[in-house]
Amino acid sequence: MIGHEMILLGLLKESPKHGYEIKKKIREILSLFTGVDFKSVYYPLKIMEKKGLVVKRAAKQGKRPQRFIYELTSSGDARFDELLSKSFLNFKRPNFSLDLSLYFLQYMSPDIARRRLRARMRVLEKISYSLNQLINSLKKDRNVPSVRILEHNLQMVDTESKFLNRLVASL
Repeated sequence: MIGHEMILLGLLKESPKHGYEIKKKIREILSLFTGVDFKSVYYPLKIMEKKGLVVKRAAKQGKRPQRFIYELTSSGDARFDELLSKSFLNFKRPNFSLDLSLYFLQYMSPDIARRRLRARMRVLEKISYSLNQLINSLKKDRNVPSVRILEHNLQMVDTESKFLNRLVASL
């Protein structure tokens, strides 16, 4: 729940938003980086409202139906700052899909292992290329937060590629 809370509070720190706008932003942008999926944003928002972290107000625009706009409170702002600070020191080990395969690699013939690992390296090359393209595109738009995240992801992809190169050579 803390990851969800940080995402919701952070999006509301940008500006007040209605639920659909929050869900859309998570789906289009943040889910690419966080791996977090929200079944519903309304339940966590309701909990945060009860905690006094957000306030909900009704808003009507033109002929559109009434919608609820969520806004950060000063307590919500303080909670977001706390979560953001703590997140920099959270060293939860990332889970890489390759790790389990590496553990059991000894049960695969070296020829097949090399082929599988080279296939993974080709996929990583495509991912690296796509990340570079996206980074260059976002730099033009001056989308600094997304660029930082993508550069971090690119560094991890490149590091895995280097590791796999050494591993294939050793088999």
